Amino acid sequence: MKTKFSKLKNKLATGVAIAIASMGLLSASAHAAWEPSKPVEFVVPAGTGGGADQMARLIQGIVIKNNLMKQPLIVVNKSGGAGAEGFLAIKGAKGDPHKIVITLSNLYTTPMATGVPFNWKDLTPVAMMALDQFVLWVNAETPYKTAGEYAAAVKAAGPLKMKMGGTGSKQEDQIITVAFEKSTGTKFIYIPFKGGGEVAVQLVGKHIDSSVNNPVEAVAQWRAGKLRALCVFDDKRMTYKTKITDTQAWSDIPTCKESGIPMDYQMLRGIFMPAGVTADQKAFYVDLIQRIRATPEWLDFMEKGAFNQTSMAGAEFEKWLTSAEVLHQSLMQEAGFMAKK
Repeated sequence: MKTKFSKLKNKLATGVAIAIASMGLLSASAHAAWEPSKPVEFVVPAGTGGGADQMARLIQGIVIKNNLMKQPLIVVNKSGGAGAEGFLAIKGAKGDPHKIVITLSNLYTTPMATGVPFNWKDLTPVAMMALDQFVLWVNAETPYKTAGEYAAAVKAAGPLKMKMGGTGSKQEDQIITVAFEKSTGTKFIYIPFKGGGEVAVQLVGKHIDSSVNNPVEAVAQWRAGKLRALCVFDDKRMTYKTKITDTQAWSDIPTCKESGIPMDYQMLRGIFMPAGVTADQKAFYVDLIQRIRATPEWLDFMEKGAFNQTSMAGAEFEKWLTSAEVLHQSLMQEAGFMAKK
């Protein structure tokens, strides 16, 4: 009995030792996993009210509501120099994991147009959140029912008679405007504004004749019957079938190609960190983004804003970024927007 008891005691002791060791490993592993130790600055390299600003503030709200971070996530708009202010702030924060930036395609267009010393490779790519569409909008009180009718009216009015509003100069909105002009033989007065929210307001007020806002930037005015969507700049229609207006869903908007305007363009919505961060620090934000994208609030935002929900991280994302840089260089050169050396 004594021998059996001794064996049992030894087994129990061994089991307890293993359990304690396992707990120690788990504790060490949990301790090793990085998380923010102070508030995280979330930079928006664009003005308030636009798509990037709306997405950043939604992410902030989701993080708070679902308690996804112990530290606050603070949204800061740095729109100066077509977003150069924001990008240079992150470039200059090398090694700081308490700063992140939401990017749009000015990640490419701003340094190409201005010559500012910045390239996306100066940052750490974290993940693609989604791709954003562009829609040709007019005031709902105008007679134009299709993109073809509007293009014909602009052409009939003559060069530089009608106004296209967009966010910033030599960025996505103006690139699309130039491509639209080349496809239709038209010529607009292009008027830049600080953000897509302001563009929508200006179109409702009839201070411009049209815009190429993202869906999320004009959805409120579309729902209210103030704006009319003529076409989406994509090779296929959007997939969302829930009615936004009394009569239309996003899927009811024809492609511009259906109206005889053969062009398409989609914009990046991604998250980056400064260069020089550790793998654990980057992993924290990759995981955070995955959890954000799984929430009902995010999925609802994706549908209401008619986003393409493509998401990427790691090598796949970096490959996509490299290809997109080549594409934007071609578009910027064709539009004559490249900075002179």
